[in-house]
Parts: sequence; structure tokens; C-alpha cells
Amino acid sequence: MEHSILLDCREVWKIYGARADDLFKSHGNRLSAEDLAAHGLIGAVRAVNVQIRQGEIFVIMGLSGSGKSTLVRCLSRLIEPTGGEILFEGRNLLAMTDREMIAIRRKKMGMVFQHFALLPHLTVLQNAAFPLEVQGMPQAEREARAREMIELVGLKGREAYFPRQLSGGQQQRVGIARSLAVEPDLWFLDEPFSALDPLIRREMQDEFLRLQGLLHKTIVFITHDFDEAIRLADRIAVMKDGAIVQVATPEELVLHPATAYVEDFTRHIPRAKVLSLRSVMTPGVPEGATAGDLLVSERIETVADRIESSALPYRVLTEAGEVVGHVGRQAVIDVLIGRGITR
Repeated sequence: MEHSILLDCREVWKIYGARADDLFKSHGNRLSAEDLAAHGLIGAVRAVNVQIRQGEIFVIMGLSGSGKSTLVRCLSRLIEPTGGEILFEGRNLLAMTDREMIAIRRKKMGMVFQHFALLPHLTVLQNAAFPLEVQGMPQAEREARAREMIELVGLKGREAYFPRQLSGGQQQRVGIARSLAVEPDLWFLDEPFSALDPLIRREMQDEFLRLQGLLHKTIVFITHDFDEAIRLADRIAVMKDGAIVQVATPEELVLHPATAYVEDFTRHIPRAKVLSLRSVMTPGVPEGATAGDLLVSERIETVADRIESSALPYRVLTEAGEVVGHVGRQAVIDVLIGRGITR
């Protein structure tokens, strides 16, 4: 199914340094790495073109300093880009007045950052309702909405708690409830789980996927953790030195890395975590008996035990129920031992 484009980012730049704007314009709105170095400028975001589709989880990843956080702040205009266009629902955010931007952030965008930024003197309920209070929503209505979000993130019964009475994971859930209370069309999450310990982080990823299954938001999610990216993403943009070097599904990134940098990112990821049956199946309808049916989109990791333990192959079906191939234990074993899938 083709999804419409919610956010269209065209040739976006953010350059830091003395007279950055003037030099950018004088060079025809494009500066090479040599130009930047010659003038002592930093190209935090360089010529970024990306389209974010309605309802997808779009992950931006890269090492520290690659520009991913700067880019997401440019997309919401918390940082003013040096150049380019950012079309949201067809309107250029960079042409909007401050008042128009504030209204869009209050009503159409949700944001969750690594540090929860909860207001310590407000309860869980008051924190979750706070953006609605800023909008001027009546108290009864905003608290009813906030209670719904608190229940959605699994904190029902803790409405009267203060942030200091909550664990780190619970505080992050309050931040998520608060950002969802405005019913955003576009949801920005900048390393929201990186301050949490690994077990809580995994639980929050599960929670996040559960919420997305219910709400179908359009999400821009930043992480430097490739494991997290492949777990959550519909598509991933890999950034390096302010530029996007590849945009692809997790599976495409692993099978067809565009650069050595992307290949380094994906080298140590177990293939079974990323590859779907689409990558390993034998096309066509199988002859003879089969063990059952599996979906073409299922990750090998989740079905490997079933396939390995069966002497018969499985049919592979599309979501619509069409048989497109079959897969047996040898294909799965080859992936698990690192053989048989070429880039």
C-alpha cells in the first residue's frame, strides 16, 4: 500500500560558524567539505533530502556527532536551518511565522527527548495534561485525555505520584503520555530510551511497538544503536558528517550497504534478526507435502525453531494469502551460521 508523504525535507542545511548564512548564499546555497573547512564552518546538516511517509517509523541513526539530533531539531524548527525546504502537509515550515510554528508544535507535533524534562512539582496527571493546559483546554477535558494516555502507557494508578517517586522507565512513560496527549500527527523521539538500563530499554521498545500498533503514528526516531533501529524501524536513514548516506529498510541496509560506513554499522548484527523469509525462500509453489504456512515478512529469528525442527518445508505466503515461495531448514541454517546470503 502506498503511503502519502507527511514530511518532505529538501536540500536542508544547518551550518555553524561566523557569517555562515552569507557564505552559504554566496556559494549558491551549497558548500563543499573543502569550502566549510576553508572558512572554519561546521556542516552539522548537509544537503539532506528525505521523505517521511504517513504512519511509518522512520529511524535516523549515526554515531555521536553525525548530525542526527540537529536534523530532527531542524525538522521541527527548534533549530533554524541555514537553507532548504521542509514541507509538512504540503506547507513549507521555513516560510511560517513564529506564531504559526508554535501552533503546529502544540497541536500537530509531539516530542520526546532523552532527558524526560518532567516538571518536578507536578503530578503524573498534571505533567501528562500540561501541553493541553498550554493549549487552553478546560481542566476536566484535559485531565480525561491525560488519564487515557496514562493508562495507555501502563501507569494507571500512579496519576497522583510525583516524578521523584517513579523509576527512570516510568518517568519516560510519563514523557511519552505527555507527548501523545496532544494527538500529534508527527512524533519526534530523540534517543528516548538511551538513558535507561538495558532491560528497561527493551521493555520500553516493546511498549513503543505496542503503542504504534494501536495508534499508527508517523514517527521520526533517533538512535545510535543499530539493534534498536532494526527492531523499531520501517526505514532507516544512516547519517555521517551531517549527510545522509543511505535510506533503506533494515533488510536492505544489511544486504546492500551503500558505503563501507554503512557496512561497518551492520557487520556484527546477526542476519536472522534482520532478514525476512523473503530473502531466503525459494520462489514458486512447492511440490509435495508442506509443514504449514508462514508469512513472507516474518523475520527468520522468530520462525527459525519451527522451520529447523521440521523435515518438511513451509509454504511462504503474502499478507493476502498468495503462495510466493517455500523455505526449508537448510536455508535457515545457512543464515544462522552466516552462510548463503550475499550482499
